Amino acid sequence: MQKHAFRTIALLLVLSITVKAHSEENWSQFRGPNAAGVSTHTKFPSKWSPSENIAWKTDLPGRSWSSPIVWGKKVFVTAVVNSVENEKPKKGLYFGGERPEPKSLHESKVFCLDLITGKTLWERTVHSGVPQTSVHLKNSYGAETPVTDGKLVYALFGGLGVFALSLDGKEVWSKKLDPRATRFGWGYAASPVLHKGRLYIVNDNEDRSELLSLDAKTGKEVWRVERDEKSNWATPFIWNNKNRMELVTSGTRAVRSYDLNGKLLWSLRGMSSIAIPTPVAGAGMLFVSSGYVGDRLRPLYAIRPGASGDITLKPGETSNDFIAWSNSTAGPYNPSPLFYDGRVYVLYDRGLVSCFDSKTGKMLYDRERLSPGAGFTSSPWAAGENIFCLNEDGDCYVLRAGDKFALRQINRLGDDDMCMATPALVGDRLLIRTASGIICVQDGVGRQ
Repeated sequence: MQKHAFRTIALLLVLSITVKAHSEENWSQFRGPNAAGVSTHTKFPSKWSPSENIAWKTDLPGRSWSSPIVWGKKVFVTAVVNSVENEKPKKGLYFGGERPEPKSLHESKVFCLDLITGKTLWERTVHSGVPQTSVHLKNSYGAETPVTDGKLVYALFGGLGVFALSLDGKEVWSKKLDPRATRFGWGYAASPVLHKGRLYIVNDNEDRSELLSLDAKTGKEVWRVERDEKSNWATPFIWNNKNRMELVTSGTRAVRSYDLNGKLLWSLRGMSSIAIPTPVAGAGMLFVSSGYVGDRLRPLYAIRPGASGDITLKPGETSNDFIAWSNSTAGPYNPSPLFYDGRVYVLYDRGLVSCFDSKTGKMLYDRERLSPGAGFTSSPWAAGENIFCLNEDGDCYVLRAGDKFALRQINRLGDDDMCMATPALVGDRLLIRTASGIICVQDGVGRQ
C-alpha cells in the first residue's frame, strides 16, 4: 500500500510539473492562460531597449490590433491588408472617430511565425473583398485575437466570419457572420474564447446581438442565444470557480453570466455606456469593470461565485450577498484590470494606475501618474515582482508589485511606432505587437 501510494504521489507530481511547463510554453488566447495576463517563468524579461534584449523583429503588412498567440514554437497572428489605403493609425482618445466604409479590396490574413527566429513559416489569406462595415479611427478590421487548442487555430474577423486553420495553415472550416451595424460605425473587437471543444463568440451590435457556441472541430452551431444588448467590445471570460464553470459577458446594459449551454445564470446592471475590458478572476472572485471616460459611473465590481438572478446593487449600496465590494469610479476604459498576488491593478487610458486589495476593495494607491503624454490601450501584465504597463508610444512602465506605488524603470522601443495590442508572454519571451509588426524580447540577447 505504501509503495502504491508513493507511486501515485510521484505520478501526480510529474503530471503537475508537466501541466505547469505546458502552460508556460503556450499562450493560446487573449491574455494567455485564464485570460490573466501573468507569466510564472523565472527568467521573464523585465528590461529592454532598441539595442538590448531584442531577439528579433518581424514586419507584418496591414493595419491590425490583434494580439499574437503561441503554441509550442509557433506564433499565430492575424492582419488585414488594405490594397490602397496606407493611413497611419492615430494615437490618443477620439470622441466619435468613425470612418466611412472603404471601397478598396481588403485581404484578411493569418500568419504563422517561428518563435525562436521570427521567420514567417506561412501566411494564408482567408478572405478577400471590400468591407461591408466601417471601423473607428483607431480600430482595425483585424482587432480580434485568435485562439488555439493546439489542434486548430481559430481566427475571427468581425462582420465577416470565423476561420479554422490547421497548425500548418490549411483551412479546415469556416463560418460566415453577417455584417451588422455597430455603434457609430466603430466596428468589432471582442475575441473568441475556447473551452473543451466549443468556441464561444459574443456578437454585440446595433441590429441583433447574440452569443454563439460552435463545435470547434467542425464549426457547426451548437447553440445561439439572443442578447438584450447593443454594441460592445469586451471579450467574454470563462470563469472556473468553486461552484461551476461560467461564461461571463460584459455589456453596457448588463454583465451577464451563462452556463456552457447558454442558460442565463445571473446578471448585473450598472456599467458605463461603453464596455471594453475583459473580466479577470482571482482570490475566489470575479472582477468586472467598465470605464468610459465621459461617464460619471465607471464601476469595478468584485463578485462572489454562486450568484443567481439579478444581483444589481440597490441605490446607495456598495455590496450585497454576491458583490463583495465595488467602486463606482475605479473602472478602466480600454485596458482590462489585472489580478496579481492578492491585488487588483487598474490602468487608465490617460497614464494613471490604481491598486486595490482584492478581498476588501481597500484602495492601496490611487491614480498615480505614469506618463503625461501617450495614452494606454494595451492591458497590463505581471511577472515576478513586476507590473508592466505599455503605452501607445511603445514605452513600457515597470512597477514594483505591492501595496505602494514604485516606478522601477521605463523600457523604450525607440521606433516611431504604435502599440495598442496586449503582448503575449510565453516562457522567457515577450512578444509585442506594434503597428508595423512583432518584436520578441528575451534576456541576454542583442538585436539580430
